[in-house]
Amino acid sequence: MKAMIGIVVVAAVVAVSARAEPAFPDADVSDPVKLGWMQGTPPPPEKRIAFGDYSFFTFPQWRWSFSHWRELMPTVGVSRGTGPVSELPRAERSDIDTVTFMPIGGAKPMTWAASLAANYTDGIVVLHKGRIVYERYFGALKPEGEHISFSVSKSFVGTLAAMLIAEGRLDPAKTVAAYIPELKDSGFGDATVRHVMDMTTGLDFSETYGDPDSTFAGYVAAIGAGPRAAGYAGPNGDYAYLATVKKAGNHGEGFTYRTINTDVLGWIVSRVGGKPFTEQLSERIWAPMGAEADGYFQVDPVGTPFAGGGFNMRLRDLARFGELMRLGGRMGGRQIIPEAAIADIARGARKEDFAGAGYATLPGWSYRSQWWISHNAHGAYTARGIHGQAIYVDPKAEMVIARFASHPMAGNVNFDPTSLPAYQALGEHLMR
Repeated sequence: MKAMIGIVVVAAVVAVSARAEPAFPDADVSDPVKLGWMQGTPPPPEKRIAFGDYSFFTFPQWRWSFSHWRELMPTVGVSRGTGPVSELPRAERSDIDTVTFMPIGGAKPMTWAASLAANYTDGIVVLHKGRIVYERYFGALKPEGEHISFSVSKSFVGTLAAMLIAEGRLDPAKTVAAYIPELKDSGFGDATVRHVMDMTTGLDFSETYGDPDSTFAGYVAAIGAGPRAAGYAGPNGDYAYLATVKKAGNHGEGFTYRTINTDVLGWIVSRVGGKPFTEQLSERIWAPMGAEADGYFQVDPVGTPFAGGGFNMRLRDLARFGELMRLGGRMGGRQIIPEAAIADIARGARKEDFAGAGYATLPGWSYRSQWWISHNAHGAYTARGIHGQAIYVDPKAEMVIARFASHPMAGNVNFDPTSLPAYQALGEHLMR
């Protein structure tokens, strides 16, 4: 039986990797600087990008938008404070671009350098033993610029919740309603905090991108992540929307990816911590780890930070957070994140809960506290966001990869084949 399951999984992966994809201009042709998006004072009409006409979230325009998010919608800052920057020593290597790997389902090897273009990479940093060994920027992103991280944001919120649990301030076995009475009559009411953290809730909500009639489209309208249709009369804001979500099935029966779980978790963290989770992130992680710049979160029409996907930051600060995780929460001579919280994340959750979700490129993985756990020989785990955002922590190789991208396809399944084996190959290369 196990052999048959393995054959089915491999076949599915090959089918996913080999399927025909829509024809998009490649990374070079779609380069936003070469295309002249938003250049000029003012830019000519045909080169303008705006929120109201949805051009900001249309390919290839979003190759500019993702590096200019705060120019398109309201945000709230995540302060780095006034302390010193945590330096990242440089020990750049010239042998990384030629590292080769076999893409999942592929027929011929690919180089690391080729994978960057294939994944529409906007910026990538590789740390090895805490030193920058590789750093590249493309298109509209500059070293001093910020980029939307989309669902990588979830891992920050999940880590804050894990910290509160390790400190005994948050009980993962209690229900959502125990902390957020406003949700007692919603589908979240009888879910536990752990169900929300590990996305094993049973809810009437489908994370279907691009379908204007889906529950996800209604959610996007409520939180103001896209322009609302004329006459919109739905929920105004994230919290108002969450109260309308109904239950479907039983909680705890398996993993289903739903961004609304993170929004509830952000609400819980804010309630338990006594201040918005963005302020807690600043005070408990961002400033203590020595970020080099402020970050910022997209907010909804009533000012609520978008926990599930609104965090923007510099690439090197994203890498610093990955390094903080790799080091067991200790940086600059102080324990910033409880080691027990990171250990719990790295152990992962029940693989059986994850398996039924059908992630063909992630066989044997699990999902714990808003992180994706590989359970591979290196003990790697990752934060993942649509269109190619990522933190990849490889404890055995002492490696952290932080990446921003603007791939024309949203789902990670579209670039996992040319990302995950590349990360694994690079880790093994750095260990030699």
